[in-house]
Amino acid sequence: MMPDSNWDESFRERFSRYAPEMKWLYMELYHNEQAFTYFADMLYRCWQERPESLRAWDRQRSQHPDWYRSNDMLGMQMYTNCFAGTIKGVEKHLGYLKETGVNYLHLMPLLESPEGRSDGGYAVSDFRKVNPALGTIEDLAELADVCHGQGISLCLDFVMNHTSEDHEWARKAKAGEKEYQDRYFFFDDRTIPDDFEKMVPEVFPTTAPGNFTWCEEAGKIVMTTFYPYQWDLNYGNFIVFNDMTENMLYLCNHGVDIVRLDAVPYIWKTLGTVCRNLPQVHTLVRIMHMAAEIAAPGTLLLGEVVMEPDRVVPYFGSPEKPECHMLYNVTTMASTWHTVATKDVRLLKHQLETVFALPKQYTFLNYLRCHDDIGWGLDYDFLARFGIEQIPHKAFLNNYLTGKYVGVDCRGELYNDDPVLGDARLCGTTASLCGAQVKNNSKRLQSALDLDVMLHAFLMTQSGIPVLYSGDEIGQLNDYSYHDDELKREDSRYLHRGDFSWDDAEKRNDPTSRQGKIYMALQKLIRIRKQYPVFDSDADVWIIETWNDHVLGIGRYYEDEVLMALFNFADREETAWTDEEEKFIDLMTGKPESGKAVRVPGHSFRWLYHSYRKDSAENTALPDEEDPAAEEA
Repeated sequence: MMPDSNWDESFRERFSRYAPEMKWLYMELYHNEQAFTYFADMLYRCWQERPESLRAWDRQRSQHPDWYRSNDMLGMQMYTNCFAGTIKGVEKHLGYLKETGVNYLHLMPLLESPEGRSDGGYAVSDFRKVNPALGTIEDLAELADVCHGQGISLCLDFVMNHTSEDHEWARKAKAGEKEYQDRYFFFDDRTIPDDFEKMVPEVFPTTAPGNFTWCEEAGKIVMTTFYPYQWDLNYGNFIVFNDMTENMLYLCNHGVDIVRLDAVPYIWKTLGTVCRNLPQVHTLVRIMHMAAEIAAPGTLLLGEVVMEPDRVVPYFGSPEKPECHMLYNVTTMASTWHTVATKDVRLLKHQLETVFALPKQYTFLNYLRCHDDIGWGLDYDFLARFGIEQIPHKAFLNNYLTGKYVGVDCRGELYNDDPVLGDARLCGTTASLCGAQVKNNSKRLQSALDLDVMLHAFLMTQSGIPVLYSGDEIGQLNDYSYHDDELKREDSRYLHRGDFSWDDAEKRNDPTSRQGKIYMALQKLIRIRKQYPVFDSDADVWIIETWNDHVLGIGRYYEDEVLMALFNFADREETAWTDEEEKFIDLMTGKPESGKAVRVPGHSFRWLYHSYRKDSAENTALPDEEDPAAEEA
């Protein structure tokens, strides 16, 4: 397809760059020239509607295309209503986020969805309207504009696998309109659904068993992979793909910089398969990547792929034909909590070696906690070498992290417990899972806070973007009030989705409080990470052998700087049996440190730094004297 001569010159240049590949992929799926012409015209229409302020933002980003890979990036994920009530409230509190160091703000789903049947906003009834309780689409655009003025990028979920049963398409499908039934998966009887069920796993076997739901209004069966009120979209229908891509670009034109592609592995369904990670999924994501480059070139795609590493990495695409710009490092997150419970770093070392071997341009979002549960998708083949079996090990992890054992202060709750499979997931805030719920023992509380800070130091040692879950920066505890809420009590994920405590935030600069000890230590970590190039994503990263299964060692090297990071998961002092000749500086204390047989206190860490530059004054640098958290950390 030749570019239209009436198109804007910059748009025409970008379109020409991608058109041959984009058309080839599109036609491979849909075999419809007219549909592709509509798709191309839609992209130009979206570009025409893009505000000049966002076009300027695009131009600025295009001059530094790797901006999101720098070591000054810090993300935060939050529910708008929990943090500040409304979008306007978030705008009012941007000063707090700037103070914390956040420059990547992920707002959880805030588009219109029915109360009580939304799965936390993941059942969207209108992709172009904000939930009225949170504000308007104009409020979102204004927030994005203010964020951009302060150097903050805005991330929003794009729930693309399904719609709410209240969406206009679903309502028309219920009314019997075949055009709209064809946008979903409707069946007259159980014959084909039963054939699907032979291969397709259940996502929520206890709370939402099966993958299909009877629709009384239509008198038919509809595919619902997640919950009965979330109807799977049929991306085999080019109308669905065209319209959903336009919905994505509509959000981009209201200031969304990072589009989180929710449940992306599920979007293509083929009978006789598991309907996960099919080749057509990668084709669609690649086309969406190119569509964003053409119509909203400042946009990044973040893939939500909560699966094992060999399933996750393909969603990066290739350097020549990229798909997602960023992916979640979910396996490291789960392996981290496994290590908290076992105090044995061997699995975590094994998993990190896989991540460290990947190309440096692959950018992960690293996190300790998010809005969702912790699933135990660990490498059980590796654990089997040590006689560990999957089902009893999952039971041990859940028992430990819910505080079932004597002397264990972790306080999580189970989610989606399946007694038949002996499986369950885990919920809880970072601080509560570390044991900070304990109130009457100052020594045990301090150990929990040390563990919390150590885990955040580990988070910030990894390459990629560290993302905090709102409230973790002040050690927010579990919110048990959800048990009394009729709409929430069946979903234990609300345990860690409580309202942000502004009263606790007021204590963030008090070094004697739980909130202050965590916040001030994290502030120091964030400042150091931004200051030293050794934390850059282009650094060489490797596992350091500590000869101690309680202590994880990570090495980083970049531009004549080296970091030896040591993390002790035991609750007592351990020795990392390293044998480095260089003289190091402990970045948290500013004191000189030998690189041989390094002692690490229980639930603590060491960031040991050395510069090979002869003129470097940093090897003798001391910590900021005004930082009262230095000694606490």
